[in-house]
Amino acid sequence: MTQYTYKYPRPALTVDMMVTRNVSSGIEILLIQRLNPPFQNQWALPGGFVDMEETLEHAASRELAEETGLTDIVLSQFKAFSTLGRDPRGHTISVIFTGLASKDSIVRAGDDAKNVSWFSVDKLPSLAFDHAEIIQEVLAST
Repeated sequence: MTQYTYKYPRPALTVDMMVTRNVSSGIEILLIQRLNPPFQNQWALPGGFVDMEETLEHAASRELAEETGLTDIVLSQFKAFSTLGRDPRGHTISVIFTGLASKDSIVRAGDDAKNVSWFSVDKLPSLAFDHAEIIQEVLAST
């Protein structure tokens, strides 16, 4: 594939996944505790940067597996978020994917996730980036 160089700055592209599960107490959302800055030690949706030569769908599946150990989740593209200032590293556009896990899904922290846990939608911790807004928008659309 031919590589081009442009003199114009461009935004970075990421994927974030909102994976939920239904349990007896209601809906839970899978979050990771960030290992690295920015927002080190804060909770966030699993996600990361799209690699060169990678589709959005592959990036979403890869990041979810790397950070949480989940590999059997069907992911659907929800929407792109591009508000300026949403990431302190620079202008970043994130494509959000949603998925449903079984209530007995086993998760484990990996890659740049310090921890991984399920949280009730009614008791979410403080979240990194604009992930609280993303979660609210996804929940409002269902």
